[in-house]
Amino acid sequence: MAVSRRRGRLTAVAAVVATAALTMGLTTGCDAVNKALDCVQTADSIADGVTDLQQAVENAADDPTQADASLDSIEKNLRKIGDKTDDADVNKAVDHLDQAVENVRTAIKNGDHTPDVSPVTDAAGELTKVCTS
Repeated sequence: MAVSRRRGRLTAVAAVVATAALTMGLTTGCDAVNKALDCVQTADSIADGVTDLQQAVENAADDPTQADASLDSIEKNLRKIGDKTDDADVNKAVDHLDQAVENVRTAIKNGDHTPDVSPVTDAAGELTKVCTS
């Protein structure tokens, strides 16, 4: 049940981000809109990855490789945002999320089969917020 609430919260955040990005299009140039939309789309992909990570951690006993695959997906999407922006706030949020992902990866490598992924969820929410500002 907790996973579906988190997924719902991340989906709602992504919807707000998309609306804000479209609204920005009315007041800014095309380049800014394209960057915002890229950020929003990638942040939405990261939200999906975070949900996958949460589920993978819950099912770690069945398939411990799922968490690694989810972490890899999040990192791949983080690189996409990092490569497309020069915004300091976005880069800071990307770094924060990257560190949270690395902490989970380290915990798993150290034998923690149910690491705390809430810092990843929080950092993904932070990234979503800065994509709208």
